[in-house]
Amino acid sequence: MTSETADGWRRPGPTPEQQRVDLYAGLAATVLALLSLTLAHSTGTFLFGPPPSGFEQLVWTVAVPLPLIWRRRYPAVTTLLISAAFIGSQVRAVPEWQLSQWALFAAIFTLGAWGRDRRLSRRVRVGVIVAMFLWLAISYAINLSSLPPDAFADAIGPVPPLIAAIVTGILVNALFLGFAYFFGEIAWIAARRQHELVEQAEALRRSQAEAREHAVVGERVRIARELHDVVAHHVSVMGVQAAACRRVFDKDPDKARTALSAIEESARTAVDELRRMLGVLRARDSEPADAAQQVAGIAQVEAVVTRAREAGLQATLGVYGDPTPLPESVSQAAYRVVQEAVTNVLKHATGARMLDVRIRYLTQDVEIEVTDDGRGSRESNADGLGLIGMRERVATHGGELEVGPRAGGGWRVRVRFPLPVPAGRAT
Repeated sequence: MTSETADGWRRPGPTPEQQRVDLYAGLAATVLALLSLTLAHSTGTFLFGPPPSGFEQLVWTVAVPLPLIWRRRYPAVTTLLISAAFIGSQVRAVPEWQLSQWALFAAIFTLGAWGRDRRLSRRVRVGVIVAMFLWLAISYAINLSSLPPDAFADAIGPVPPLIAAIVTGILVNALFLGFAYFFGEIAWIAARRQHELVEQAEALRRSQAEAREHAVVGERVRIARELHDVVAHHVSVMGVQAAACRRVFDKDPDKARTALSAIEESARTAVDELRRMLGVLRARDSEPADAAQQVAGIAQVEAVVTRAREAGLQATLGVYGDPTPLPESVSQAAYRVVQEAVTNVLKHATGARMLDVRIRYLTQDVEIEVTDDGRGSRESNADGLGLIGMRERVATHGGELEVGPRAGGGWRVRVRFPLPVPAGRAT
């Protein structure tokens, strides 16, 4: 008796706390019914005729409200028991009926609100309501024959008194039983909607947790990429300068001092970039992004070329076309691509002497090309962190990346970043 509804949901059974509440409520209703019976005897109100023996009256009076102690655990069984006891008590002319009818209302309502088999719940409630109206019709038929001739002697209304009495009874019972059915349905729908809200809140919480996790992973990747770009480039430059210093330290002290100065400058620059990067990471969204404004961009590419020149390469920089202001993120990505490409030349290009960096501002793109004349293949480094970082940066901005050997020897890195279309310009 726990089949699911059409949408796959069924209401869970009552909690232990709710079962304790039902126990206390059922016992309280039983006590009040006994009190109502006592008051009926005290006033001599015997609407259904001479009552049975006192013991039988007690049995019927207790039998109607007592099953309420199981109303949420077994709502269908409780409704059937209370309905049968209610009709039985009226057949036996038990004078207590006020608390009994409210016990019947509570049973029908509970079956609508807690019945886990919705089809059975509706059938039982409709069956009980039909049975109540059948009993009402039978009771009218029985009592009509015993009405005294002067039962409606004081009637003055336009409706025949007998018809008025019957219609009144039907209307009152229809409203009473209809409200029990209606409010039970409303309570069940409210419980289902509450369940849906809880499920949606849980789904939202999981979605937010996943979004936070993705954000953390993305931030870790970004930090790793920035650290690699900053540290690898400057350490590579320092390594080349240190090797040059070692070779000429005894023969040419002036060149050694120049190399040491370049090492010092590279170290200082690396520390400055690390500080700027940490400043960006620490800055809150609500604070002025002073550190972010200092992040290296395409305007600092010349400094990278200069450091490569100081490391012993014949490095040149060419800018073609009309320079266009780039979004900060694109500008930084372009700078990092050049920095990584130059780092790879210093670390992996055997015998490289020439380095050429070109920036071309095209109509819809900005193109950056870094070439060298180094010997040997760099395919073994194709999956290194540096090239992975370049691919990620370019893909983030919808660009294109080409990395590979040149036809005439050496290596080439070419990247295109799409430029934002100014307002009013046709695409």
